[in-house]
Amino acid sequence: MGVSRTKLENYLNELLQPWAWNDYCPNGLQVEGCDEIGRIVTGVTATQALIDAAIERQAHAILVHHGYFWKGEDAAIRGMKRQRLAKLLAHDINLFAYHLPLDVHDRFGNNVQLAARLGIKVQRRLEPWNKQSVAMKGKLTDPISVDEMAERIEVQLGRAPLVIAGGDHPIRSVAWCTGGGQHYIDAAAAQGIDAFISGEVSEQTVHVAREMGVHFFAAGHHATERYGAMALGEHLQEHFGLDVEFVDIDNPV
Repeated sequence: MGVSRTKLENYLNELLQPWAWNDYCPNGLQVEGCDEIGRIVTGVTATQALIDAAIERQAHAILVHHGYFWKGEDAAIRGMKRQRLAKLLAHDINLFAYHLPLDVHDRFGNNVQLAARLGIKVQRRLEPWNKQSVAMKGKLTDPISVDEMAERIEVQLGRAPLVIAGGDHPIRSVAWCTGGGQHYIDAAAAQGIDAFISGEVSEQTVHVAREMGVHFFAAGHHATERYGAMALGEHLQEHFGLDVEFVDIDNPV
C-alpha cells in the first residue's frame, strides 16, 4: 500500500499545525521527491548517515525532527549541504521535517513521549501564557530522589545524564523540555518546581540549579528527542498501512 506525497503532506500538516509556530526552519515537506510513498525512514536528524540508511532500504521518504534550511545558516548549496541534497534528489527521496510542531504535539510530541517513558504525568505547559513556549510541567506519582531520577533516565534513554543537584529535597514536581531547552530552568525555578530535565546544559544552568534549588538533568539533545519521530512514524504505519522504520543514528550530544 502507499499514499501520495500530497496526501501525506496534507495529513501531517493538519495533524501538527506548523503554521502555529514561529520556528527556526520551514516545517513540512523540505525536499520534494517521488509522488507515491510506501516506505518511510524516520529519525531524529536528516544526517548523511540517515539518508544512506534510507537509500539502502529503498525508502520513498524520510521524516525527521531536525531537517534543513535553518535561519541564519549559509544559504549556499555546498559542502555537507550539497552532498546531502544531491543524494536525496538523485534517489527521489522526499524529506519531511517538523521541528517545534513535533516537540509540542499532545500525542506524538517529543515532550509527551519523554514524559511517558519517565513516568511523569503531564499537567500543562510550563508557561501557558506564552503560545510559543514548548516546555512542560508535570508530577510524579510518588516522590523519588535525585539518584533515582538519574537512574530512571539512564535506563529509559540508554545514557547517564549530567546531574546538578539543587539541594537534598525529593522530586515530586518536574518541568522539562527536550533538546536545547535548558533556559526554561528559570521558569521552573520561578514556579518552585523540584526538578528540570532537558537535553543540553549551558554554563549558567549550573548556577541556577544550585542557587535556586532546582535539580537539573541534562539527558542529551538527541537522546531526549528520539521518541517524537518514532511515535509519529508508528502512527503513519497504522493509519496508512505504510512500511515505516525508525533508524537511530546515535549522537552522544
